[in-house]
Amino acid sequence: MLPLPIDDEHAPLYSVGQVADMLEVQQAFLRRLDEFAVVRPHRSAGGQRRYSRHDIGRVRYVVGLVGEGMTLNAVRRILELEQEVRRLNAELDEARRFLAGPSADPSADPSADPSADPRRDSGTDSGTGRTSD
Repeated sequence: MLPLPIDDEHAPLYSVGQVADMLEVQQAFLRRLDEFAVVRPHRSAGGQRRYSRHDIGRVRYVVGLVGEGMTLNAVRRILELEQEVRRLNAELDEARRFLAGPSADPSADPSADPSADPRRDSGTDSGTGRTSD
């Protein structure tokens, strides 16, 4: 079965008016978010802004920050820094995995798989050596 666009959180399905109604904000506020590069919705072939569910979640977050007194420039910088923190955390995780070596990967360790134990005979009970029927 093919996934529907509604199943994709990044599918640009919603107009400015729909998002404004959903979030109880002014359409002009949404346009300002785009102008300040805080939330950049997709554009339709006709040039109209189209928001995805992901975009709407981001707008909700921005509305909260603005409600706390942040300017749009400050909000944009906060979003940039949060993205940088996510990137650095991913880089740190990768470096930790590299430094830990292959022994940190359970799939690389044959002792992590009980069926790989040469002392085990699949037809016998491990404690008694008797066959299990």
